[in-house]
Amino acid sequence: METILSALSFVVPFVVVIGILILIHELGHFVVARWAGVGVERFSIGFGKVLLRWRGKETEYCLSAVPLGGYVKMMGEENPLEGGGSGTVDPAKSFSLKPLPSRFLIVFAGPGMNFVLAVAIFAALYMIRGRPVLPSTLAPIREGGPAATAGLKTGDRVTAVDGIPVAHWDDLMSAVQASGGETRQITYVRDGREQRTALTPARIKVRDIFGDEREAWDIGARPFPVKIGEVVPGEPASKAGLRVGDTVVALEGAQVLSFDELAEQIQKRAGKPTELTIERDGGTLTVTVVPQAVKDRGPSGQEVEIGRIGIKPVPVTLAFVRSNPIAAVGQGVLKTWDVTVVTTVGLWKIVTRRLSASNIGGPIQIAQVAGEQAKQGLANLAFFTAAISVNLAVLNLLPVPMLDGGHLFFFVIEAIRGRPLSLRKREVAQQVGFFLLLLLMVFAVYNDLARLDFARFFR
Repeated sequence: METILSALSFVVPFVVVIGILILIHELGHFVVARWAGVGVERFSIGFGKVLLRWRGKETEYCLSAVPLGGYVKMMGEENPLEGGGSGTVDPAKSFSLKPLPSRFLIVFAGPGMNFVLAVAIFAALYMIRGRPVLPSTLAPIREGGPAATAGLKTGDRVTAVDGIPVAHWDDLMSAVQASGGETRQITYVRDGREQRTALTPARIKVRDIFGDEREAWDIGARPFPVKIGEVVPGEPASKAGLRVGDTVVALEGAQVLSFDELAEQIQKRAGKPTELTIERDGGTLTVTVVPQAVKDRGPSGQEVEIGRIGIKPVPVTLAFVRSNPIAAVGQGVLKTWDVTVVTTVGLWKIVTRRLSASNIGGPIQIAQVAGEQAKQGLANLAFFTAAISVNLAVLNLLPVPMLDGGHLFFFVIEAIRGRPLSLRKREVAQQVGFFLLLLLMVFAVYNDLARLDFARFFR
């Protein structure tokens, strides 16, 4: 019984998420087709055996057993003048006889609605729950860094940059990145008194989500200290005497400001005795730890050896600031754009083999993550749904036959040539596209099973 309940905790959120995404996608095609005067014979959610059907004035609506897709069957999808289609179709309602711009909009409406759904979900989250923020208070400050040089100290709260109010850490970082390295006037509060100072950001190297280095501007301060929230029993940190609540201030005498910075340095020191300077109970002590060498995979999929000591940071307590409807929509658009860029760049890196193809996930992984997010609450599940909606939109816009992007690509060719590709060429392209998508699905499911350690069944 427990196993069944556990499975349902993943299956139910998965079906809900996928069902919403497919419904919105196909609804986009359906609504724009009807608006353009195209007849719709069937609107189906799912594939396979039909579980439920009802007929409207012109359209048959179906709910089928396999919730991994859907389709809108329009009248006259193949041009009868090319020998496509069968039966009698009202020319006024034929998809293939509509002007090219109308056909383009009908096909684009599916992924377009997935983008709209993402914006709507993000905007609703920003209005109802709010935007997660950190205070603009400086915690650790790097010795000799821009903030220290400007006279700022731990505990100072930045309230403005060049007279523009700053309420949260993200606002401060946005102003710093926009500075281009130029000196800015910083307004801050210390001991209840407002003061001002000039601060010049320093250029640093940071790693993005894909592990690639890029340049950024830094003030040499962070919003919270490097405090240990968990020490794994039996791991090097536990053996060295590190405790929950310890604050790491330096590694081998070099100051560390963030947990990411600490982890990056430890990963480079597998098997090497490493001195950590710790603050504990108001005092400072030095602890020597030897990072354990473990195997991991880099961004490109290659196996690498890194060091780990078995600690986790204290969870960051975030505040949530609600936005008004207009601001929330704008923030929703920006967040959707950010997710779109990350998705597109990630796909390109996989295609160019700079990112491992093992990162490709399928329905099992989506079900796992959906279940995990559902356990964290409705807001987390909604955020995940919006992110997957963007992914679905981007994937559907790829110029692969069988996908919406493939149809749009054919329309572009038609616009350039002044006439469509022959029916035979389109049919061959559709068959090739179907084969490629089938291979991709098999590969994605294999990756999912490999993550669950079921890959041995395929060896």
